[in-house]
Amino acid sequence: MANRKIKIVLISVIIATISLTISVFIGYRYISKKPEKILPVVADGSSITIEKIHQTSTRNGVVEWNLDAGSATYTDDKKEAFLKDLSVTFFTKDNQKIFLTADNGILKTESNNIEISGRVIIRNEEFLLKTEKINYEHDKRIIFSEAPVEITGKSINLVAESMTIHLNTNKAELTGKVEGTFGDSISL
Repeated sequence: MANRKIKIVLISVIIATISLTISVFIGYRYISKKPEKILPVVADGSSITIEKIHQTSTRNGVVEWNLDAGSATYTDDKKEAFLKDLSVTFFTKDNQKIFLTADNGILKTESNNIEISGRVIIRNEEFLLKTEKINYEHDKRIIFSEAPVEITGKSINLVAESMTIHLNTNKAELTGKVEGTFGDSISL
């Protein structure tokens, strides 16, 4: 009697397994012919998130900047990529590098302009700049901040209300109220 119950249970399990396999196969065949059943249709205005991105911007064969981010969320309707854990290396006309790191950024994909915020640090071989918000305007090749900036170097400490860095000429303009010291003896 026990052997008969075991046979019935085993036959039931085998029939259930075969039925499940056939159901999955038929379902897969049906869905594979209609892929919209698997993933919803990607409509205009939708977004996509990507981990660990890298983008390089070149103009006339010359690399102008490299961008890396921990993640990016792209929205098609705004043509923007929202970036997290951002780092950008800007290349000047005289082959110097300017390094930027920040918590967040928004890359405007049609213009390559970037809005950067959250613990922004810009550095090169001589200076370190800190601010909370900064922008990059691609057509003019300028980095500018309308938020206060703090610049430090070997013999310089400056604070300004706003600032512009011209990447084509490798010059910086500090505007608004500017305070600071040069060396040990010159104060503004």
